Order: sequence, then C-alpha cells, then structure tokens
Amino acid sequence: MTDKMIPPKPKARPEKASLREYVKLFRKDILSAQPAKLYKAWMAEFRTPFFRSYLVNQPSLVKRVLKDEPMDFPKSGRIAEGLRPLLGESVFLTNGEVWKRQRRIIDPAFEGGRLKDTFPAMWMSAQAMVRRLESADALLDIEPEASHAAADVIFRTLFSIPITNEVAAKTFDKFQEYQATQPILNISAFIPLPKWMPRFHRRKAMRAAKEIRGLIEALTVERMAQIQAGTAPDDLATKIMTTKDPETGQSFSSQEMVDQVAIFFLAGHETSAAALGWALWLLAANPDIQERAAREADMLGPEPDFSDLKYLKFIKNVFKETLRLYPPVPMMVREASCPVRFRERDVPKGSQIVLSPWHLGRHEIFWENSHAFDPDRFETENGKQCLRDAYIPFSSGARVCTGAGFAMVEGPLLIAAVLARFKIEIVAEKEPVPIAHLTVRSKDGIWLKLTQR
Repeated sequence: MTDKMIPPKPKARPEKASLREYVKLFRKDILSAQPAKLYKAWMAEFRTPFFRSYLVNQPSLVKRVLKDEPMDFPKSGRIAEGLRPLLGESVFLTNGEVWKRQRRIIDPAFEGGRLKDTFPAMWMSAQAMVRRLESADALLDIEPEASHAAADVIFRTLFSIPITNEVAAKTFDKFQEYQATQPILNISAFIPLPKWMPRFHRRKAMRAAKEIRGLIEALTVERMAQIQAGTAPDDLATKIMTTKDPETGQSFSSQEMVDQVAIFFLAGHETSAAALGWALWLLAANPDIQERAAREADMLGPEPDFSDLKYLKFIKNVFKETLRLYPPVPMMVREASCPVRFRERDVPKGSQIVLSPWHLGRHEIFWENSHAFDPDRFETENGKQCLRDAYIPFSSGARVCTGAGFAMVEGPLLIAAVLARFKIEIVAEKEPVPIAHLTVRSKDGIWLKLTQR
C-alpha cells in the first residue's frame, strides 16, 4: 500500500502557539490551526482563560460520548452561536427533549422506503448536471458545479422543484453568499458573552441568513396551503410537515419547519457538494481507479432504477474513502454536562469535547497508510475494523446524521453520472488546498479538465 497517492492536506501549525495566534488561525481555517501530533494522539487537552477543550480520538471514548452517554454530552452552545442566525432552533443545534421531539418527526421521512422514492429526483439532478457540464468549458472549477447539483437534489427531493425554479435559484445564490462570509465560529465561541450582548456576526452573513430564511418560509407556507388543499406532492417536505410526534400528536409549525429546512439545505447541500468535489478530484488524480469506477458507471444505463445501485460497489468505496480523507464536517463539539473522567484525567463540567472525523479518519495508529487514497482498503481486515472504530463522517449513535443513507445514494450516483460521460484529469498547476469554513472545501477551488467520452 505504500505506493498509493497521498492527496493534499493542510500544513499543521507549530507545536506552540499563543491563544491569540490560535484564535486567529482557527477563524481562518480550523484544520491548519491544529498541531500534527493529533494524527497520533489518543486525547489532547487545550486550555484557554475561559474554558478547556479535549480532542478525543480513543475509540472507547468516542463511543462513550456519541453512543453510550449521548445525553451527558449535548451539542456545544459555543458552536451554535455562529450558526443560529441561519439555523434557528433546528435539529442540528438543539438538545434534550426538544431535539428528541424533532427527531421523532424527522426520522420517518428518511427511512429505507423513502430513499427509493427519492431516487428518480436524484437521477434527474444527475442528468441535469451532466448537461451543464457538456456545455461548460473543458477546464473548470468543479466546486460550483457540485454545489449546483447538490442544491438541485435538495430542492427536487424536498420540494419537488428543480434548481431552475426562481425561489430555489435565489436560495442557492444567497447560500453561496452566506458561505463566503460566515466563519464556522465567531468570537462568542471563545469568550463567554451574556445573552444581552451582541454576537458580532458579520453583516453580510446576517443579511444573507435573513434572506435565505425568508425564501424558505415562502416555500413552506406555500406547501402548507397545498397540504390543506390536498394537492401537495408526496415528497420529503410533505412527509415531514404531515408527520405528527407519536408522543404529543403535534407536528411542526411553519416557523419550526423553516429551521429544519435550513439545516436540510446546509447539511444536504453543502456537505454533499464538498464531498462530490473532492471525490472527482481524487478520481482525476488516479486514472487507473477512475477507469475502474467508469466501468461500473457504464452498468447503470440511460434510465436506471434504485435497484441498479448494486452495480456501484467500487464507486461507493471511492465515496467512503473520500469521506474518510475529506469529511465535510471536520470536527464536532459536545459539552460535558457534568464532571467526567477521561484517560485518568478529570474533565470539568462545561468542558468542550471535540470529536474530529478529520483526525480520526487519518489516525496513524488505526489506519494503514492513513493519509493515502485507497478505496480498496475497505475490503481489508484493517479497513473493516477501522470502519467500526475510527470512521465517523456522519457522526454516530443517537445523533447520527439523519441523511446519511440519503448521502450514500446521492454521492455515488452523481459520481457515476459524471464518469459515464466524461474522462476527468487534474490541472497540475492548480492543486487544491483543503480549508475548513462551514465544510472542508478547497481554498481556490477544485480545477479539473473534462473530456467527453
């Protein structure tokens, strides 16, 4: 395995850095703000004047936080500060009984049978992406195209409208503006501020978030009216808006639905787009692997159905390997709700518990040749064991991403659609540099050369 290609990763920061330097690096890019030792560490402690944080890589501790005692480690309110203007009280940010109620309503929409129902919409999005690429320049930044395709999937599966719909197009445009101006953390993530004090959000980000929520609200109000009139399409939005909490008998209000749609758009569009862009670059950088994947893609045919996904076994491994190397959400933060003990060390109440899909997925103790691109690793004993112990791109346990199954259909399908039509090559002078804002993207885009097959 030593001859496998090592794709780009950020340079680690110096071992010693002041709090000021760390905060500056963190706001710029959370990946290059971390020291190299985290790729080998079981646990690392970081202290600031205001709180302590512990990055946890040891599998038993990750399991404890995410699976065994998830209610003792709720989502960190510090991280929520930066995202709340867009996401409100969405399932991504809430905790406790509010979160449990939201999951009871949302989860049924993403159960097995519903994935089959969304397949035709995903395939239409994939074909629309191919048509756009056919008329695009041969040399292009694939990230905007991936974002466009992922947004199209969300609108078609959630609201039964394509990205060309006026409201959908406006929402997509505003989201691009929001992503460009909103760091994942703002100053209140580092310094505790009283509730009455302003949060120092960037004006452009606040304006974009407000406009996005207004557009989403228009879609949900229209759908509410269709549901009441009996004319609503049978898509994910209708399913979620008509599902009642089995314990209370209540469904989401219009405002609650705006919060949930906002996170579906963020999680389902932004993360999928990031993973798709990296997957296509990795395939372009590895022509032999690309040709193996392209042969699978040809097996789909011009009008596949859900059962044809069985032909994409290798492409699924390519996508899984992409998520290991470039997890869209590189770090997740929980908060200790009571004092605990990790590795014979006292962890005070209120400590930030950092779980890093980025470092866990590249951990040099677990994975063989951990920084290399090798889709076949999942067929080895080491790969299978690491999938169980050191692979959390969708989180794990009670708070595992609701759309994980959705993403594992969408990603391979979009990859297959592109490979069936194009041969893709890297642009040597434009090697991508990973950087994490909302998700792991490339600093200056992901440039590819496309040639029609």
